[in-house]
This record gives sequence, structure tokens and C-alpha cells, in this order.
Amino acid sequence: MKSLSPLFVFLVLYLATSIIAQDFYKVPITVAFLVSSVYAIATVKGTMNERISIFAKGAGNSSMVLMLMIFVLAGAFASSAKEVGAVDATVNTALRFLPESFILPGIFLASCFISLSIGTSCGTIAALTPVAVGIAQHEGISVPLMVGLVVGGTYFGDNLSFISDTTIIATQTQGCNMSDKFKVNVRIVAPVAIIMLIVYYFIGMNVHSTSMVADVDFIRVLPYLVVIITAICGINVLLVLIIGIVLTGIIGICEGTFDVFGWFAAMNTGMMGMAELIIVTILAGGMLSIIRHNGGIDYIIQLLTRRINGKRGGEMSIAMLVALINVCTANNTVAIITAGPIANDIAHRYHIDKRRSASILDTASCFMQGILPYGAQVLIAASLSGINPLNIMGYLYYPVAIGVALVLCIVFRYPRKFA
Repeated sequence: MKSLSPLFVFLVLYLATSIIAQDFYKVPITVAFLVSSVYAIATVKGTMNERISIFAKGAGNSSMVLMLMIFVLAGAFASSAKEVGAVDATVNTALRFLPESFILPGIFLASCFISLSIGTSCGTIAALTPVAVGIAQHEGISVPLMVGLVVGGTYFGDNLSFISDTTIIATQTQGCNMSDKFKVNVRIVAPVAIIMLIVYYFIGMNVHSTSMVADVDFIRVLPYLVVIITAICGINVLLVLIIGIVLTGIIGICEGTFDVFGWFAAMNTGMMGMAELIIVTILAGGMLSIIRHNGGIDYIIQLLTRRINGKRGGEMSIAMLVALINVCTANNTVAIITAGPIANDIAHRYHIDKRRSASILDTASCFMQGILPYGAQVLIAASLSGINPLNIMGYLYYPVAIGVALVLCIVFRYPRKFA
């Protein structure tokens, strides 16, 4: 148990103090990881240089550096695309093609499409919630229902997008390609999304939208489409993001949105916006390296799998691990960073396909994050809509549904091609 004490220090510092302060964002997560990392270094026997060397091996291995490069490029692309007007254009495109009689499934579909394009659930919520609330108030639709549609749909893209931090971390910690993980993951969640569309259609059969949508500028949607298509085709993710960044620059300069220096500034803003995630990733990687050195990873695996004899149990233990950490941290990205290396060891031990373990990691974290009333996504949506977070929880059908689907996929070994 002593080998796991750095993890307990982190959880106590972050979770306990957040509960006392009644605010899960009162304690900076970077500080919590810094303190627990310093403590972890202190638990290792040997000289200071030897301790730091163990920490550095986990914080700076080749997989970690590749992950950080992807974060940097993803931040640059997301910010430059936003600056060129791609987010607003994507929202308008999604809303423009919604049939008036399909407003509820349409809003959900728009949320799925936008989050898949821009790779962030919080960004999608910030962009689409005001639109959804305006439609709800104009058409006399329940505001919590509309906000629940938006929040639920964002987890579709957060789970599948090639520029989502959860996808990046899940694939890198498991050592598989994003396109391969996508092929497994989409088979798990796409049927759920289709079922939700049907459910929302029947719920909103008598709802019709007469709201006006701004004109669509298709050229500004192009960067997102190119990134999605090239990534699905299996092109290296670093090259995909570079293509997207160059395309946003060309469009922005040609359209007069910004000049070259404005483009550089937008990229810099995006890269700096990834600073917290990069710091957390480095510190968590180093801390987990020390926990592994002290035998903590082996202890966790033994604890989780002591009554497990096959792949089903191994996969369920991966899902339970990331879900539990997610409850404690209220952050699915941090949950995957923390659970990823342990899940990789479990997958290796029970011969679980790494594409499948990456999908389980990502889907289980999205499920748990989606049902936390103190998660960032629900809190942002509640703030923008002016309603209580608990009022939204009753309408988050999609996150619950993907959790059920994940359990069924584990039990029935679906999709069998990857099982």
C-alpha cells in the first residue's frame, strides 16, 4: 500500500480539499500533481539523482513526448480554426440542415457533429448551448431537455474525435493508432447514437423550429472536414494536424480574417492553452513511473484481477478503474492519463486487443464524466443556460446509454473482430 501512497496524496489533496471548499475547481490540479510528484520522489530509495532519473523516465519517454507533440499541434489547430471562424460556421452548418420537424434529434446530431469536428466537449457546449436555449425559449421547449441534448451529444465527439485529448491519451497509453481505435469505438457508440436520434424524434414529434440561422460559410468548415477525413484514412496524426493548421492559415489569410502574424498569434494562444494539460501529463507520467518502480502498479493489477480469469474480467476492470478515478478527479482526461498505463499492463496480461482497451478507457471515462453533476461540462452548460446542474442530469440519456452499451459489449465480446 505504501507504493500507492503518492496516488492517495493526490486524491486527498485534490478530492478532499475540493469537497471541503465545495468547488472541484478551487484546487488547481497542476498543484495537486506537483505535490504528489514531490512526495513520490521522496518515497524512492537511493540518491536524489537516482530518484529523479526514475521520475524522468516516466515523464519523458518516447510515447510521452509524442503525446505532448500531439497536444501542442491540436491546440494550435483548434485555436487557429476558431479564429478563422470555423466553430461558428460549423454550428450554422449543422443548424441550417436540421429539418424543422426534427429539432430535438437535430440539436443532438449537431452537438455530435460539432464535437467530432472540434474535438472538445466544453467547446461544443460553449458554442451550442446559447443557440439551444434560444430555440427552447422561442419554441416553448423544456430548457433542461435542450441543454441535456447538447451536453449528451458532446460526448459522442469527445469519445471519437481525432483531436480530442481523451482519444489522444487513450491511444498513446495503449500503443495503438487513432484510426484503429476509431474503428472499434464507433461500432460501440454509433448504434447508441442512432437509438438516441430515434428516441429524441418521438419525444419531439410535435416540436417545430421557426428560428432563423445565419448564412453558412462552407469554406470555413473545410479544416475540420479535412482533419476528420484524413485521420479516418489512417494518415499520421501529426501530419493530419499540420495539414489542418496550414489550411486554417490559408483560409484566414485569403478571407482577410487575419494576416500571417495574426495566424501565428492564434496558434500560440492554442499551444499555451494546452499548458495545463501538458504539465499534468508530465507530472502524472513521472509519478506513475515511481509508483511502478515501487511495485504499486503490480499491486493494483493484482487487486483488480485477483478473481478474474479471462478477457471479460480484464476489460471490466479497466472500465471500473478509469470510472473510479474519474469520480475522484471529475476530469476524464486526467482519469485516462492516470489509468492508461495500468490499463495497458492489464491488457498485456490478459491478451486484450490494444485498440479495444483504448476504446474501453475512452468510453468508460466519457460515461462517468457525463453523469457527474460536478463535471466541467455540466457546470458550463448550467452556467450558460442559467439552470441548476441537477436539472440537466435527468436528460443526459446518451452518456448513460454508452455506459450500458460498453458493459454489453464487454459481456458479449462485441465487436468480435477485435475481441
